[in-house]
Amino acid sequence: MSQENSFITSAKRVIEIEAQAISALSSRMNDDFVTACNLLQNCVGKVVVCGMGKSGHIGHKIAATLASTGTPSFFMHPGEANHGDLGMLSKGDVLLAISNSGETAELVNLLPIVKRLNVPVIAMTNSVTSSLGQHADVVLNISVEKEACSLGLAPTSSTTATLVMGDALAVALLDRKGFTSDDFALSHPGGSLGRKLLLKVSDIMLTGSELPLVDENALVAEALLEISKKGLGMTGVIDSDGVLVGIFTDGDLRRILDARIDLHTATVTQVMTKGGKTTMPEQLAVEALNVMETHKISALMVTDDARKPVGAFNMHMLLKAGVL
Repeated sequence: MSQENSFITSAKRVIEIEAQAISALSSRMNDDFVTACNLLQNCVGKVVVCGMGKSGHIGHKIAATLASTGTPSFFMHPGEANHGDLGMLSKGDVLLAISNSGETAELVNLLPIVKRLNVPVIAMTNSVTSSLGQHADVVLNISVEKEACSLGLAPTSSTTATLVMGDALAVALLDRKGFTSDDFALSHPGGSLGRKLLLKVSDIMLTGSELPLVDENALVAEALLEISKKGLGMTGVIDSDGVLVGIFTDGDLRRILDARIDLHTATVTQVMTKGGKTTMPEQLAVEALNVMETHKISALMVTDDARKPVGAFNMHMLLKAGVL
């Protein structure tokens, strides 16, 4: 077997074994899972996730997922907790303890103090009869038939199963709480998801002298100069009261060239798109993007309640702002 085929064979074996481990979790969605969800939902403090080694790495991710989906949570290292950090845990919290064997010494040593604080314990372990399993209020079974490692030693399938069980908890709680995309954005203000969900049209639009506008009596040639000057690929057309009556775009120009209309004698109202699609300053940028994609347009005028232009933007500006 060539080296390349050997790599692919190993990779496929890992994927198949881990997929089977994940699939086996479905049959464990039972009363224990419901009890765990209820404990987390009714928690008046924080969900404190605790695990050592690879379980600790997975625990960090589970805590982050819970926190970002509406369940306040943080990770506590069990080794540090044995030397003072246990003060992070208080009455009203819930401890989510992760140990594949259920015998991790640093974690088991914390249990008497945890019980004294009357803090409920949700255990993720492969053994209900382990020290952790026996002292937990509820056990979520994360056992796997075998690790994907060919030696059967490196945590692979077991850590994947643990991660998926954590995701199942987080999403089940998200659904129960009615957590919305707006809620999600509030916990992700610095990332691209936050920009997509929080950014408004008013945050990105051009205003004032940068706004492409011509009077309804302007010639097509004048409208073309305005388009070229402002660089948005279109211009708004307004009446004597400043109300938007139409839009003239690069696309309109191509159509009138095909019709052999004289650019120097025709007025913009003869060739513009009457009315035209618009948006308002308070609309979310991602909603405006949906309008543009639906109607296959690359720029939008922004108007107030009286349909007077107050801004404009194009697809390039959405891209630059991180909305695309």
